[in-house]
Amino acid sequence: MEIGSCIRAPNVSCPTSYLTRATYLNEQSIPTQNRTSIASSYVTLPRKTCTCKATLKEANNNIEAVEKVKVKPSDMDLSSLTAISPLDGRYWNKVKDLARYLSEYGLIYYRTLVEVKWLLKLSQIPQVPEVPTFSNEAQMKLQGLIDGFNEADAMQVKNIERITNHDVKAVEYFLKTKCQEDPEIAKVLEFFHFGCTSEDINNLAHGLMLKESVTSVILPVMDDLINAIYTMANTNAHVPMLSRTHGQPASPTTLGKEMVIFAERLRKERQDISQVEIFGKFAGAVGNYNAHVVAYPDVKWPVIAQEFVNSLGLSFNPHVTQIEPHDYMAKLFHSFIRFNNILLDFDKDIWGYISVGYFKQVTKAGEIGSSTMPHKVNPIDFENSEGNLGIANAILDHLSIKLPISRWQRDLTDSTVLRNIGVGLGYSLLAYKSALVGIGKLQVNEAALNKDLDNSWEVLAEPIQTVMRRYGVEEPYEKLKELTRGKAVNKESITEFINGLEIPVEAKTELLKLTPHNYVGVAGQLVEEACIRVLG
Repeated sequence: MEIGSCIRAPNVSCPTSYLTRATYLNEQSIPTQNRTSIASSYVTLPRKTCTCKATLKEANNNIEAVEKVKVKPSDMDLSSLTAISPLDGRYWNKVKDLARYLSEYGLIYYRTLVEVKWLLKLSQIPQVPEVPTFSNEAQMKLQGLIDGFNEADAMQVKNIERITNHDVKAVEYFLKTKCQEDPEIAKVLEFFHFGCTSEDINNLAHGLMLKESVTSVILPVMDDLINAIYTMANTNAHVPMLSRTHGQPASPTTLGKEMVIFAERLRKERQDISQVEIFGKFAGAVGNYNAHVVAYPDVKWPVIAQEFVNSLGLSFNPHVTQIEPHDYMAKLFHSFIRFNNILLDFDKDIWGYISVGYFKQVTKAGEIGSSTMPHKVNPIDFENSEGNLGIANAILDHLSIKLPISRWQRDLTDSTVLRNIGVGLGYSLLAYKSALVGIGKLQVNEAALNKDLDNSWEVLAEPIQTVMRRYGVEEPYEKLKELTRGKAVNKESITEFINGLEIPVEAKTELLKLTPHNYVGVAGQLVEEACIRVLG
């Protein structure tokens, strides 16, 4: 029934005026349980004065048919508003640099690269005369398929996949289509995928996706983040701060020293990430070069495979099944998890320091901290970083645990899981950028730092009882415990206690120079040494 048709006479157009659906349902005494289906199917209903002769009984007889007719919402186009993943929606601008590497487009591109490079490699093997050395023009044509690859090409591959229902075969057919008009390449079209199982192509594509995305996008952002924390440390190397072991006042440190700890930890993990060896295999259906040897028994295929994999910038794994076992991925993703956990620790500490007032946050005109409390400036960047690190680690942890496990010579569970590499790394990148933005807003509040130190003279109990031990004073720990535990301690009470000690005058003099502000050991020196090594 079309909108505007008479409900009492389906398919009969009613030219009379309209009233609301609720009024009509009430006037006709249509049972309540049937009203929802009718109301959801029509925008308007005809007036009771409709001249059509159909009866209400006939309308009720047609209710079942009416219920089957629903107004379907139109399909929504993919956009930043309709994307299910916030990485492709709300946060797209922050992670879009990964798209060229870790998206479906990236996977298709690198598959294309591997297929083309393999054909070129075959043309260099004398024992494979069926693929003669290509002319410069043909080589340029093939290289152009890689260099000129674009979104339209990727879409063409996807259209072919709709027919083949096989994503790697679609790439092979795409290349054959692209090259069929070239008289030289057309003679060897069937060698595009020679000796290859799909995983020979896929594993190299995934390796290249990881290598390029980590090197070109993620490591530079990591470096910016680490350097920002080193700079914080260097700037505040000698700014004293009360430590809080177990959340309680403890021996003072410096703000810079606490920051340099995170910078050093992150730097080491970043180095580990950059040094993870990315492997590839190219050994056929079960890793034995079975078909290769039958077709060309005189070729040393393991040597050729190693040369080919190395030429792509990947390390070669000679001992494989149908798949490269993904152990290097587990190592890489676990390294990311460790880096992320350290940054998570940093985020939480900074959040706490903001909470107690050690840091202020620089505000921007127009920004709102709370929808109801105008005074608030929330540490949203560190909270955003913390939350996204949690999602990243959950995904990366699953990848690390799942990917090295494959039944017998292979199962397909790794295939769908591997499509989420970009998700795990995307949330990591988002977290790094959020933390960077947060760091840029921080402003040290030395007044708050000094206030806490001024109110914490009890922290000098540690150096006093340590000096007492040196000079043989009995029960030094117990005496300081009696003085400080659960009691208000200030400069005067500490001074009185020191003056009453039976220790050399020189030792008393040195102790009397101590304050919570200068009792920081070599914290500043530790910062300077680390920062000189990194920042110069």
